[in-house]
Amino acid sequence: MPANLELNVFSAKQEYPDLSQHNNHIAKFLTLDMYQVLRQRCTPNGFTIDDVIQTGVDNPGHPYIMTVGCVAGDEESYKVFKELMDLVIEDRHGGYKPTDIHKTNLNPDHLRGGDDLDPKYVLSSRVRTGRSIRGFCLPPLCSRGERRALEQLCTGALESLSGDLQGKYYALKNMTEDEQQALINDHFLFDKPVSPLLLASGMARDWPDGRGIWHNDNKTFLVWVNEEDHLRVISMEKGGNMKEVFTRFCTGLTEIESAIKAKGEAFMWNEHLGYILTCPSNLGTGLRAGVHVKLPFMSKHPKFEDILKKLRLQKRGTDWASLRYS
Repeated sequence: MPANLELNVFSAKQEYPDLSQHNNHIAKFLTLDMYQVLRQRCTPNGFTIDDVIQTGVDNPGHPYIMTVGCVAGDEESYKVFKELMDLVIEDRHGGYKPTDIHKTNLNPDHLRGGDDLDPKYVLSSRVRTGRSIRGFCLPPLCSRGERRALEQLCTGALESLSGDLQGKYYALKNMTEDEQQALINDHFLFDKPVSPLLLASGMARDWPDGRGIWHNDNKTFLVWVNEEDHLRVISMEKGGNMKEVFTRFCTGLTEIESAIKAKGEAFMWNEHLGYILTCPSNLGTGLRAGVHVKLPFMSKHPKFEDILKKLRLQKRGTDWASLRYS
């Protein structure tokens, strides 16, 4: 039993976090009664309910933007703390019930349209997802040795990619200044987490040990290793041919999974949650598709916010409106 369970000398009421000023999913669902039950449990790797909710406790969120407020430390977190996780997942994913079966379709032939977005306005197109390796702790919990073993496993799998997907891995701790600058110029390089949400989750420990970036020679297929998830897989290119980007994404993801399986490992997956990732918001397919759009002066229009809301878009960026389907 982990030490923090053995040392539970204070009552659940005394330990229950004050979430009265919070706007996140744990504040919405974590009652004192639920906390009293869940604080007596931990996963086989030692992850507790306080580990799960720490990021939500430390970060009240924005009054108008509801954050998730919890993370998983391992695959078992979603089962051990299911009373809370199921409610968060159902609310975050639009009514997805604990009895629902996840459906994933990564066949690019089934994508309708997406190959004719106007390049005068669409500057670039991008598709990304995350993947986790079964049997390893997720970034909020994994140790230095485990993170290094994951890096070795994942980079070994990536080395097997060939053709248009062939590329090179850059370990963050071994990068030269020129390599770093080249990746920064290409908007590839992720830096040490500065977001309070990530810091409170424990994802910046031992930085940059065990982290790195891999990309193919054409710089259109990218994989982050040991950032927020074990793997972040990204397909991107300039222009508006989203179908081509998605096709490369599906092909690369399939080849990575095959290479992982060839090493005797597998992605975290079950028929209810789909692909399992650190944040409950990314469960399922874990897919995000977006385009960087240049729309001069549109952000100054009085109905701009209403238009985004109706189209289920989020504005991003500073010099122009970067819109992402949400």
